Amino acid sequence: MRQDMQLLKKLRMNNLPIRYKLIFHFLLISILPAIGLGLLIGWTVDRIVEDQSNANTMQLIGKVNAVIENDVENLQKITYLISFDPAVQTFMNGGIKPNLQEGSAIPDGESVEYNIRKFLQGFSTLSSEIAGIMLVNSAGDSISNEMYARPGTLATQEEWYREAAANKGIFRIIGHPYNRSVRSHVDYKESEVVSAVRAIVDPETQVVLGVVLVDLKLRVIAETTREVTLGKTGYLTVVDGGGEMIYAPQQSLMKNIPAELFPEKSGITSVKVNGRPLQLIYRTSSFTGWTIMGVFPMEESAYGVREITFNVVTFVFVVCLLGMTASFYLAYSISRPIGQLASFMSKAQSGDLTIRYWGDRSDEIGMLGRSFNAMLAQIGRLLSLTALQERQKREAELRSLQAHIKPHFLYNTLDTIHWMARSKGAEDIAEVVQSLSKLFRLGLSKGSDSIPVSDELEHIVSYLKIQHVRYSSKLAYSIEVEPQLRELYVLKLLLQPIVENAIYHGIKERRGPGHIAIAVTEGEGDLYLTVRDNGAGIPPEKLMMLNRKLEEAGTEGEIAAAGPPIAASTGSGYGILNVQARLRLTCGQPYGLHVESEWGVGTTVTVRHPIVRDNCWTNHGSA
Repeated sequence: MRQDMQLLKKLRMNNLPIRYKLIFHFLLISILPAIGLGLLIGWTVDRIVEDQSNANTMQLIGKVNAVIENDVENLQKITYLISFDPAVQTFMNGGIKPNLQEGSAIPDGESVEYNIRKFLQGFSTLSSEIAGIMLVNSAGDSISNEMYARPGTLATQEEWYREAAANKGIFRIIGHPYNRSVRSHVDYKESEVVSAVRAIVDPETQVVLGVVLVDLKLRVIAETTREVTLGKTGYLTVVDGGGEMIYAPQQSLMKNIPAELFPEKSGITSVKVNGRPLQLIYRTSSFTGWTIMGVFPMEESAYGVREITFNVVTFVFVVCLLGMTASFYLAYSISRPIGQLASFMSKAQSGDLTIRYWGDRSDEIGMLGRSFNAMLAQIGRLLSLTALQERQKREAELRSLQAHIKPHFLYNTLDTIHWMARSKGAEDIAEVVQSLSKLFRLGLSKGSDSIPVSDELEHIVSYLKIQHVRYSSKLAYSIEVEPQLRELYVLKLLLQPIVENAIYHGIKERRGPGHIAIAVTEGEGDLYLTVRDNGAGIPPEKLMMLNRKLEEAGTEGEIAAAGPPIAASTGSGYGILNVQARLRLTCGQPYGLHVESEWGVGTTVTVRHPIVRDNCWTNHGSA
C-alpha cells in the first residue's frame, strides 16, 4: 500500500521534473489540436463529399429522367396524332367499308387500310425509337405494319387492351409486354420493348372505339442510362411503379427491387444484398410513373473520402512528428539551464556559498542566475553582519550584567539604611529610603522589558514621593486610572522621564505651587497615558524642535545611520526621546509621544501605547 502511495505521489504533475512537464504541455498544445483538427476535417470532408456526391447523382438521375420523359412524351403526342386522323377514326368507328359512294371523302376500304398503314409507317420512319404501332378497334380488327395478332386470339380480351379502355383516353405505359398475343415481324423479345397504350374514345358518348398500341425500343432507355456511371461498379436502373425492372445492366447488383424501398418521390436509402451494403439514390417521374435509381456499393461512395482521410492522417502524423521533435528540443533547451541553476542552489544549500552562476544569457534564466549570484553575495554579507551582531550582543549582555550588579547592591544597601533609620526613629528618612528602594526594585523588574500598568504607576508614585520630600508644598500630584486597565502591560519606565521633565522644566520654573495630573485611559483600541502639568510651558520654537526630534526618533534611517536616537540627542529632551525611541522600535510607527504646550500655562504629554493583555510581547509595528 505504501509503495502504491509513493508511486501515485511520483506520478503527480507537480512532482514531475520540469522537462517532462514541458514535454507534456508542448505535446498537449501541438498534437491534440492537430488530431482534433484532423478528425474535424475528416468528418467535415466525409459529410460534404457524401452530400455533393448524392447531389450530383440526384442531378444525373434528374437529367436521365428528363430524357426518358421526353421520349415518352413523344409517344404520347404520336398517339394523339394517330387518333385524330380521319381514316383512323373511320376504322375505329366501324371498320373499313369498301366500295364507298362516288365523291365520298373516304376512298374504298383497300385504299383506307393502305393509307393507314402508310400513315403509321411514317411515324416508325421518323422515330427510330418506335418498334411498332398497332390499331385495334372495338370489334377486334387490327391494322399495323410491324405487328400482328396471333390467329384465334381476340385483341380486345388482352390485358393491355382492357387497361387502356379503363383509362378512358389517358396515355399509359404498361411496361414489358409479357404474355401478350401480339407479335412483331422483327421478332423483338418481350424484354427488349416497352409498351404504351391509349384508348380512342367517342367525344360525345365516351364509348371506347379502340386502342392505339405503341412499342418503344428498350435500347433508347438503355443508351440513356448506360452513359451514366457511378463510381467503378455503380449504375442506373429503371423500375416501374409496381417494382418491375424496366431496365438494368447485365452485371447488375440487384436482380429485383421491391417497390417498398422507395416510398417517396425521391430520396436516399440503403440495403444489404448478399452481405454487401448498397446505397440507392432514386427519383420517381410523375409523368411516366417510373423510378430512375442509382445503385452503387457503399465502399465506392467513400473512396474519395478515404483518399482525403489518408492525406489528413498523413498530415496529422507529420505534424505530430514535428511537434514531438520541437517539444523535446524546447523542453531540453529550457530545462537544462534550470537544472544547472537547481544544481548550484543545491550546492549553496549544502553550505558552499562560493558557488556562482556563469553565463551570458539575457533571458529569464540569465536574470535568475544573476539574481542567484546577488543573493549569495547578500547572504554572505548578512552572515558576516549577523556574526558581528552576535558578538556585539554578547558584549552588551556582559555590560548589562555588570550594570545590574550596581542596582542590586544599592537596593540591598537601601534596605539596610531603611532598617537602621527606623531603628533610630527617623521615620521621614526611612520613608524616603523605602521609596528609593521601591524605585530600584521596580526599575529592575527581574530583567523584563514590560510591566503591568499598576507597577508602572507604583514606580512613578515612589519617584513622586521622593520629589515631594524635596519640593515640599510646591509639588502636588494626582493619578487617575480605570481598574480594568491596571492589569495591562506597558514598556517599563515610560512615565518617569516625562514626570521628571514636568518637574524640572515646568513646576520648578513656576511661581507658586504646581500640580502634575497622571491619567490612564483607553480609546480607539489603544492605551493612552497622559501627564499634564501647570508649569511654565514650552516656547513655540522649542516645542516645534522637540516634536520634530520625536518624529525622527526610532526611524529606520536614524537606526541605520547612527544607532539609537538617544545616542545622538542631548539637552533637556534626552529622557522623552529615549522613551519615544523604545516605543517606536518595539511597537511600531503609529505609537509614541505627542507633546502639546502653551507658554506660561502648562504642558501635556500623551503616550499612545498598544493594548497588551499578557507578558507575551509581540511587535505591533507594521511589517
